[in-house]
Amino acid sequence: MFDPKKIRNIAIIAHIDHGKTTLLDNILKQSNIFRDNEKIPERVMDSYDQEKERGITIFAKHTCFYYKDFKINTIDTPGHADFSGEVERVLGMVNSVLLLVDAQEGPMPQTRFVLSQALKMGLRPIVVLNKIDRPHANPDKVLNETFDLFMELGANDEQLDFSYIYASGFNGYAIAKLGDTPKDLTPLFDLILTAVPAPAGSLELPFLMQAATLSYDDYVGRQASGRILEGTIRKGDTVTRVDRNGNHTNHKIVRIEGHLGLHKVEIDDAGAGDIISLSGMPEIEIGDTICSLDQVVQLPPITLAEPTLSVEFQVNAGPFAGRDGKHITMNKLRERLKKEKRANISLKIDEIPGRDDAIEVCGRGELHLAVLIEAMRREGFEMAISKPKVITKEVDGVLLEPMERVHVEVPENFSGTVIDDLSRRKGEMRSLTTSEHGLTTMQFLVPTRGLMGYRNDFLTRTSGLGILTSIFETFAPWKGEMAARLRGVMISNTPGKSNGYALFNLQERGSLFVKPGDEVYEGMIVGEHSRDNDLVVNATKAKQLTNVRAAGSDENIILTPPRRFTLEQAIDYIADDELVEVTPNFVRLRKVYLSEVDRKRYSGKKH
Repeated sequence: MFDPKKIRNIAIIAHIDHGKTTLLDNILKQSNIFRDNEKIPERVMDSYDQEKERGITIFAKHTCFYYKDFKINTIDTPGHADFSGEVERVLGMVNSVLLLVDAQEGPMPQTRFVLSQALKMGLRPIVVLNKIDRPHANPDKVLNETFDLFMELGANDEQLDFSYIYASGFNGYAIAKLGDTPKDLTPLFDLILTAVPAPAGSLELPFLMQAATLSYDDYVGRQASGRILEGTIRKGDTVTRVDRNGNHTNHKIVRIEGHLGLHKVEIDDAGAGDIISLSGMPEIEIGDTICSLDQVVQLPPITLAEPTLSVEFQVNAGPFAGRDGKHITMNKLRERLKKEKRANISLKIDEIPGRDDAIEVCGRGELHLAVLIEAMRREGFEMAISKPKVITKEVDGVLLEPMERVHVEVPENFSGTVIDDLSRRKGEMRSLTTSEHGLTTMQFLVPTRGLMGYRNDFLTRTSGLGILTSIFETFAPWKGEMAARLRGVMISNTPGKSNGYALFNLQERGSLFVKPGDEVYEGMIVGEHSRDNDLVVNATKAKQLTNVRAAGSDENIILTPPRRFTLEQAIDYIADDELVEVTPNFVRLRKVYLSEVDRKRYSGKKH
């Protein structure tokens, strides 16, 4: 059991892609916790399949290493705004944060969010100016911008007097002053020991802890992770769990686990200040208090910012339902979403009054929802997803909608286009600067509605050279009607296999979403029309064969490759009367016929 004075608890926070996970890779390698012959993958902390594929951190993860005679518990947090609920939960477990800022890009929208959360909790961040080895890095300028951000967010005098260090996470070194000879990360380790306060708490007091994250083990069931606030715990001890409603239940602790490097390690006891996982409480929920039998207390619940988007999860009622997945009923969907609700409190999952064919799921953004949908499709679920709707609220009779702070970086010649686009989407420009390298940086305040469906267009409009990031800022009065998708879609009017000849003729009308040989059905969206109206088409029509041989001029059919959607792009793209059909191997779009009259009207047209 460690003396609390010899423990340091830190979280690493930053904007997406500012190098948190890479820096942590090198911290772990240099702390000598791996065997000499152990194979160490890149971004070792990103262990979840989707994290490896997407190249981002989705879940906060715990690790621990030893330096000198100190134990340093470290939490890697997500950098994407959609997963900020993970950051909010874990900040209560640590005593300081390493705030990573890219020495070239400077503070970004998510930097602002995570820093404001840390400052509100009274933490005193250590600023790490990362990527100082990049060609256009300007660490001094970025340090000043970071100080300005601290001021803007209302940091107190103690927080403004923050420690800072220069680093290259990729090359695995840190230096206290520019001009020092780079060697390794020892200066950063020493700074953590001196600048991070030891956790409060006494080993002599009765045991007290709050569940901040949950995990599941096949042998011992649900596990609650958190920092021990007071006292000690031993395997076999009986504790009291107090839920959010104040109900008490007693449980025997069957396993205590700590962390070392990438692994959970079973330990016999732990004390104040340590971050551990406890097993033996099958119904434990996030925010529940775990305390000793002698002194029962209830800690304030963990509160998270509200979700801003909602979608409906429905049964897949399309003609191809059940061909691909094994879980296709509403009962299975409901059961899986209830399980998610227990472990993931940053998602809000509710039944819809008066409807038993759909469940509403609310999250922070399309990516937040898409990660859940992707996880479910990999488990064999089939479902249909509606167009996301923003979550509004009414205050004093005024309808409010979520607004996002949007950071845009584009080559100067594209800035006019982006300003025009975002103005039409009710965006308000807050700042504009152009660097000597011809890069224009802009800040906007845009309704969440205005950004839905725009990211795809943004890449096209900036020839793939633009960067757009956003984070929820506030609720503001409703901005009125907004332009919907500019183009209509092409809808198949017959089932069958799409045909090269038919698609060749259709590609003059717009862009296609299917290739020859793909199965289609009546009502399935097979492409985007070049005009603003929907077009009903026959994608299966074959060429009529005759006895007369052509000279070969009509044999060469050249098709443009079809446009393929990722889950987030598909959810972003659809209109109010369309659904995304998700199965383990396919993402299809389909039109929802509102009535039998519509069906006849659509099927009656031939193109």
